[in-house]
Amino acid sequence: MSSSRQGKQIFLPTPSLPLSYVMSRSMDPLAKKIFKGVLIAELMGVFGAYFLFNKMNTSQDFRHTMSKKFPFILEVYYKSIEHSGMYGIREQDQEKWLSSKN
Repeated sequence: MSSSRQGKQIFLPTPSLPLSYVMSRSMDPLAKKIFKGVLIAELMGVFGAYFLFNKMNTSQDFRHTMSKKFPFILEVYYKSIEHSGMYGIREQDQEKWLSSKN
């Protein structure tokens, strides 16, 4: 696809080319390494967050451990599930933990 403006031609990239191809052709090797490193770090973060959420969602004992070591993370968990419409888990945890202390 080209456009003519006062004798100059402007070539526009075709939409059929994948973004990774266009990026790989225009990035130098250091930028590629940095991009891959950031991409891998992002993927590890997503999988780590999924694993942590799944573990907290299925194990009350793990939530108890999290409440002692990382209470701010447990608070994020509680708020996210309450935001999704699931209520009462925080109260169930607190009741169990108080009864196990006595």
